[in-house]
Amino acid sequence: MSDSSPLPPVRLHPEAELARDALSTPLLSRAARLARWAGPDTRVDAGAGLVDEQLPAAAEVLGLSGDDAAACASEAWRVAVDTGLVEVVDEEAGTVAAGADLALLTGGSPHDVLAVWLGALETVLADASVPDLDGLVEAMDEGGEVDLSTLDWDPEAEAEFLDGVLGNLYLLTASEEGPGEGPVPLPALAASMIVPSDMGEPTNDVLEQVSDAMMRLDDQFRVLEPIGLVEYQPVDEALMADAESAEEPPAGIDDTDVSRYGMVRLTPLGLYGMRARLLEAGFEAPAVGDLVDKGADALLDGTATFPQTAARTETEQWLTRREPLPAARELLAAARGADEGAPVRRLRCQQALSLLGAEAEPALREVLDDPELGGLARVWLTEAGFPDVPAPSQDLVFWLTVDTVAAQLAAEGNSEELRALVEGLAAQHSGFFAAAWRVDHPATADVLEAMGRLHPDKKVAKEARKAAFKARSQQGG
Repeated sequence: MSDSSPLPPVRLHPEAELARDALSTPLLSRAARLARWAGPDTRVDAGAGLVDEQLPAAAEVLGLSGDDAAACASEAWRVAVDTGLVEVVDEEAGTVAAGADLALLTGGSPHDVLAVWLGALETVLADASVPDLDGLVEAMDEGGEVDLSTLDWDPEAEAEFLDGVLGNLYLLTASEEGPGEGPVPLPALAASMIVPSDMGEPTNDVLEQVSDAMMRLDDQFRVLEPIGLVEYQPVDEALMADAESAEEPPAGIDDTDVSRYGMVRLTPLGLYGMRARLLEAGFEAPAVGDLVDKGADALLDGTATFPQTAARTETEQWLTRREPLPAARELLAAARGADEGAPVRRLRCQQALSLLGAEAEPALREVLDDPELGGLARVWLTEAGFPDVPAPSQDLVFWLTVDTVAAQLAAEGNSEELRALVEGLAAQHSGFFAAAWRVDHPATADVLEAMGRLHPDKKVAKEARKAAFKARSQQGG
């Protein structure tokens, strides 16, 4: 992902709801219980981990049993220390006390709770990038140091890979074309990191890399689930056994069922956490609702890159906080301009005005003579059914046409909708290009070039390109 372009806007749950989710995650709730359990007799080692003798008691407090009980208790204790729920009082004596942040879990704001959870998330993400314990033990030399070269493990590369996977999962969740809050098949997620975008049929080597990545991700998502970042359906163990034995799957098992290969989705809390991490890393990661308290200029500029549905939702929230007539006037004032982004601002303004009722009429009539806003004002008044709407001049019609195509081009690129609009314009006006190149609009030449590129009829496309050349010459370009 590039941090230079904004990511799709996400819809976050209210912070109070997310904070409740955070408090109920298995790992943070266990960490909090251990922090409250710890007392004067609790002892930690040089790394602030619970000493081995106290792990059984910690596991009992958490209601854990079985072979993994001590390891789970140790993990919860490490989260408690890393997030400030527990503080080491005396390193030499190994004594601890409740940390200042423990009180935030019960007496702090939802934002405070989420800040503690984000700290826990960082600890777990670091753990998820570490190889399995058996491999680490085998790689230790006599001095207790780990020889990373024997593990074939690059900590930075592993962390970057997991960050990339989670970033792609975020994109899929936020995209209006993606599964939304639905699960994503693990093979698709692994392939998004391995298979080049321009590769047709993956080679056997690439497929093997995807398979290896799936197994790594299977381990990592199992680690990440207890902190509430994801909901994960692991890879079917019978499937892995089949692969290792190279035998056919038993009768009655559908080996085409993609869910057997693992399914993962970001939880609402996970979406919040990933956005926080992306913002921290310098990405522009908007959320629907960010603009409700800002001015119309921020709304129109901010939603310029939003998908249609997200832009409408953001605008509806913005309008609900304002009286219709002042809102309409503010929107129209913000839509003016001859800069590159102005056509999209006017498009978003027109879409916002379509959500207002008759109360906005005076604002639209006030701009009927405005060369930049008069066209969209006439469209709004006519569509709303108001009488006495003055007919536009031919110059205004052509200016509005160029402005509309420029906005669509900037907002959607070479979409099918834009292609249909271009074909319709050329068909309805036989002398369109003869008149259009004279339009005094900064985007005239660019629009005509786009029409020449998009129109399927070679003769019409050639006319558009000639008109674009004239427009550029007229503009001194």
